[in-house]
Amino acid sequence: MALWSFVCDISPELFNGYSEEFPHNLRCFLGDWLEKYPWEFITGSDTFNTYMADSLLSAMMEKLQELANKNCQPSLILQLTANLENAYRRDPLQLARTVKQILEAERVVVQNKFQCLPLSFHRQQEELKFGFDLKRLQYKLQEIQALCGNLENGSRASLQINTVDPQFSTQGEQQVNALRALFSEAAKDLETTKTRLLKRLDIWKRQQQLAGNGTPFDEDLAPLQKRFESLMDVCFKLRQQLVALSAQLGPDLLSCLQECLENVFNTLIKSAFLVDKQPPQVLKTQTKFQATVCFLLGSQLFKVPQTAFSVCANIVTEKQARELAAGCPDASLSESTGEIVNNLAPLEISATSGACCAVFKNMLLKKIKRSDRKSTESVTEEKCAILFSARISLGSNNTTFLLQALTLPIVVIVHGNQDNNAKATILWDNAFATKDRIPFVVTERVPWGSMCETLNQKFMAEVQTSKGLLQEHYFFLAQKIFNNNNASYKDFQNRCVSWSQFNKEILPNRGFTFWQWFEGILDLTKKYLKDYWSDRLIMGFVSKDYVSSRLGNAPAGTFLLRFSDSLIGGISIAYVIRLPNGSCQVENIQPFTAANLSVRSLADCVRDLEEIQILYPNRPKKEAFRNYFNEELPRKTNKEYIPTQIRITVGTSSDPAPQEQNLHNSVSNLNMSPGIPTDLYPGLPPPPEINWMSQGNTLPLDSVDSHLLLQESEMDICLPDLNCHGVMDYHMALDPLIKDSARPIFSFSSHYFGTSCFSGKSDPVMDKRKKSKGGEKDATDSKEEEET
Repeated sequence: MALWSFVCDISPELFNGYSEEFPHNLRCFLGDWLEKYPWEFITGSDTFNTYMADSLLSAMMEKLQELANKNCQPSLILQLTANLENAYRRDPLQLARTVKQILEAERVVVQNKFQCLPLSFHRQQEELKFGFDLKRLQYKLQEIQALCGNLENGSRASLQINTVDPQFSTQGEQQVNALRALFSEAAKDLETTKTRLLKRLDIWKRQQQLAGNGTPFDEDLAPLQKRFESLMDVCFKLRQQLVALSAQLGPDLLSCLQECLENVFNTLIKSAFLVDKQPPQVLKTQTKFQATVCFLLGSQLFKVPQTAFSVCANIVTEKQARELAAGCPDASLSESTGEIVNNLAPLEISATSGACCAVFKNMLLKKIKRSDRKSTESVTEEKCAILFSARISLGSNNTTFLLQALTLPIVVIVHGNQDNNAKATILWDNAFATKDRIPFVVTERVPWGSMCETLNQKFMAEVQTSKGLLQEHYFFLAQKIFNNNNASYKDFQNRCVSWSQFNKEILPNRGFTFWQWFEGILDLTKKYLKDYWSDRLIMGFVSKDYVSSRLGNAPAGTFLLRFSDSLIGGISIAYVIRLPNGSCQVENIQPFTAANLSVRSLADCVRDLEEIQILYPNRPKKEAFRNYFNEELPRKTNKEYIPTQIRITVGTSSDPAPQEQNLHNSVSNLNMSPGIPTDLYPGLPPPPEINWMSQGNTLPLDSVDSHLLLQESEMDICLPDLNCHGVMDYHMALDPLIKDSARPIFSFSSHYFGTSCFSGKSDPVMDKRKKSKGGEKDATDSKEEEET
């Protein structure tokens, strides 16, 4: 976004710098066009700065002429153009100074009003600066070429008159001195511009790493490739001129210039080889993965037809990566760390994009050799990387270069249960790695504010929402990770959080770490709660005390949704009830988990519960959730079945809770199949008992074979394979140890329509009953079915 878009909303009286020759209406006509050129970098009065100022003045005249042809006020624009031409054509540097003053004044006003400048402004300024430096290099190269031509013409003239003219001699010495000075300046500017290019490359790599945590990232390498190619072109031409003028420059200067140009040349070649598409940073053995490396100078340096070069991929440990960073490129592969299958790919130039890339489509890490770790470290804290290597030959003498590029840190796992902790290691490394660090050292403690930014970005990226965390969320998260409910929000801002607090220390009275709990909420929200969160229907990360303070004076039936504090991946409903004595009390319904929400959506659960009516602070639930209610399925014409549906109710605290339940297996679940081992679902309760109850004129079911209950549907709910009359009720008992569930419990009445959830097989008992009734339902049955 251009700075002009902010300036348009600010009164022009706040700016200074406008003059009679450059009035405010002229500034408005030019708009953001003015910001696309390097006015602010024209600071000198030498020939290059004069040339740039004159070029920008001509460009401005063309722009105004174009606007006059399209605008409804052509006479005004043409008059402004004429005034501009008369005022500045003789002194274009004065125009540059005027525009620079105007832009600086605008920047100060915008910064004072908004407390910061847009990121796009800083990016544009960096691009303008590089472009300006590159133009200055190209301008000096042209001057060197012109002086070289003058020296050659002078030498030929001296030979033609066959005499030594003092005038030719003096001019020749002056030109040689000027040439030496120009070469020295050009070499210095080339080094400066190369440094600026590498800095931009480091920014791109850092943004690529932050993108692993969900930060927006422009991964297009075309602008960087253009910079590399432009600078390499200048370097080539300077080397050619250096060879041609070696006799005039002298041995000392020649040696110095050669060393400088050779250093720039080698640095550009090695830096242009990088990882474009990173492999997964949590990498499971025996699983295929992809990656892409690019050589940004390939299309410029490789001969046509291209010589075949290939890139090899090898996995390296942290120790080997350090050896590589220390300048020992071959020592890093002295010992085998693991085996990657399909680790060779050709380095080819794309006919469409012009990019030179090696694409690895089917790599597979067959095995990994673990390195020695500290006693406190786990395998999911061990970081490694993939090293891409290629040897290429360039030039007529086939000079060989070793190109190497290292991926971002990778954590290798062998089982899915290591995934959560491995993600924590990668999240911490991506967020808090520093430039030029020793691989892969990262700080053990970071400011809490930085941790909040990381969690917020990760949450928004995973859930794919534009609604991030709020201040009250950060406050609750700080209370949880620091185990302190007495500190203020400001107190937490001055504290640092450690890696151990993040994902090594078990939270008090819990069986999991902070990250394991947070990641569970991420997964639940991403799969089932994204739209509710984006519409701010979920309050989310808040404590029970915070909820009580908000709902304390609210009418009975007022409710809000908060993430469970004691359960991984749960969301609970807190609501206000009125006690017999007239006072109000806040209750918390047993949390809904992924198993629950995969069967019935959150909105439908809210609709089922008659105890809750108003979403805090004052939105009727039917209005707040109406876009998310699922319509009831149409009734089937098949009269062999009675239509059914699922309904959720809240129980009472007087219902007995099974004694065998404890803190780690008291999560609500619609129905977990008895045939599934409970150790596959840590933290979930044993399956509830199913009571088959008759309703209306329907008859009770006959006994059910136990083996029929072992079948499991895709919705993670076990229903017997038989024809059903009536209502299926089954209750989920409450574990009184769970703090999220003060007294209410779930009572799920399951009513499935037609044969969608049943097998549709014939049941001889039901067939017998149909025959006895003539296969028809009476009027009472039909009426009760409609009411249901």
